Amino acid sequence: MSEQDPRADATEASPAAAMAARQAYPQPLLPRNLRNWMMVWYRNYMVWRKLAIPSMIGNLADPMIYLFGLGLGLGLMVGQVDGVSYIAFLAAGTTASSVMMSASFESMYSAFSRMHVQRTWEAIMHAPLTLGDVVLGEIAWAASKAVLSGLAIMLVAGALGYAQMPGALLALPVIVLAGIAFAALAMIVTALAPSYDFFMFYQTLVMTPMLLLSGVFFPLEQLPEGVQAAAKALPLAHAVALIRPLMLGRPLDGAGLHLAVLAAYAVAALVVCLVLLRRRLLR
Repeated sequence: MSEQDPRADATEASPAAAMAARQAYPQPLLPRNLRNWMMVWYRNYMVWRKLAIPSMIGNLADPMIYLFGLGLGLGLMVGQVDGVSYIAFLAAGTTASSVMMSASFESMYSAFSRMHVQRTWEAIMHAPLTLGDVVLGEIAWAASKAVLSGLAIMLVAGALGYAQMPGALLALPVIVLAGIAFAALAMIVTALAPSYDFFMFYQTLVMTPMLLLSGVFFPLEQLPEGVQAAAKALPLAHAVALIRPLMLGRPLDGAGLHLAVLAAYAVAALVVCLVLLRRRLLR
């Protein structure tokens, strides 16, 4: 009798047996090839396309409210900040914060639904895809939505004269990298979350302080020295430090360090979320 892979028999028997086979014969974490994780990205895109307009309006509403509510209202009292109008200063910070928000929410709520509620990930992994394919596809998709949000804010700011176009478009690679970093960080929370309610801890204890301490609404130099040092370790602070000069047409200062920090967050968070998700899905 010829030998046969037990995983094939288990997959044909039942989903439960298939998962048991995966425990006995664990697949590698890393993606097998470029096409596999791109198919996960494409699957999410095809689903999103049906509700693209409501989704984009929802993603843009919050940062636009910050931009025009604070920029036009508070800007009348503040005047100029760092040599530019307050709304121009805020536009760059809002672009960076919208990347964080969009990538994080997609990696938490939407990815959790596909992983835990709809069990879409389990169905996908019955095909010849690894967990790494699925996770990388999810992170790439979340980063793509973050790029759309950031680009939309940037274009609005440029059309109204609050950003130097087309030079501001040089910030797009930074937006992509920041989107990957924030998506991977949020995927760690997804790997640990028992329910949707768990995400409130990350929003309240991590995202909100990061939003307030990263130079989005005011220069970091106004903070006490100890708080400044802590804020400079936050990924959003480095994203703002890169995006703001590019949008305002100013020279970059310490670009290498800022890019290295964002890349380190992205790589480290990707490794951690892969390990945690493998434990969760195979236990």
